[in-house]
Amino acid sequence: MAGLRLKGAPALALLALGGCSQPPPTDPNDLGVGLHELVPAGAGQPKLLLFTKTAGFRHESIPAGVTALQGLAQQHGFGLTQTEDGRQFTDQTLGAFAAVVFLSTTGDILLADQEAAFERYIAAGHGFVGVHAATDCEYNWSYYGGLIGAYFAGHSLLVAASVKLEGAPHAALTGVPSPWPRTDEWYGFSTNPRPAVTVLLTVDETTYDPGQGMMGADHPVAWYHPYQGGRAFYTALGHTTESFGDPVFLGHLLGGIQWAAGLAQ
Repeated sequence: MAGLRLKGAPALALLALGGCSQPPPTDPNDLGVGLHELVPAGAGQPKLLLFTKTAGFRHESIPAGVTALQGLAQQHGFGLTQTEDGRQFTDQTLGAFAAVVFLSTTGDILLADQEAAFERYIAAGHGFVGVHAATDCEYNWSYYGGLIGAYFAGHSLLVAASVKLEGAPHAALTGVPSPWPRTDEWYGFSTNPRPAVTVLLTVDETTYDPGQGMMGADHPVAWYHPYQGGRAFYTALGHTTESFGDPVFLGHLLGGIQWAAGLAQ
């Protein structure tokens, strides 16, 4: 959906009544309750944990995102396991993965002990990747706000706009043109993350109507930074199902994942 939506705890509570779907069915390759191994890791390759839990708005593009990441894992050899079960956020389980990907997660999705385990996981040198609505969750967990860089504050309609590359070299920019004409739902954020992160992409607000996602002349939409011993990458792109069939976007996402997992400089 491209329509504007509510944010914040009361809105999330209402949306949660009808917004969540059940986790994928179990299968013989499950690593445990709530864990679903989609792609086994190749020899010497890292494993990624894909977290798709929502307690608020649920994006229709999540299944396409899962399928696309499964394809990238098969092509590049890394393992991929999916979960929507916050109980898997323990020291033992998280420790098996090089990075965790939050794919359009929304709302309050982890309990306090699960959050603490994730903080220890990042401090141990692991990686985090946030995609699109990953900034629209965990508003009351200040550590997460620092990790992801900024919180969602509003968005445009689904419109075409022009994206510009910043000067920083990064694997997430491989094959990305500048300017990059792209149709998406453009997020604005409650604060500009630039002082604390390295910005990779900005969207030019003069090329579209930003609506409730207005940020002005400097509107970052993808960035990365080291964070308290670990690594964090975020891209606001990926609202639509079509995004996950776009080779340029998939290359952008793959580069961010590879960097977060320690596979790329």
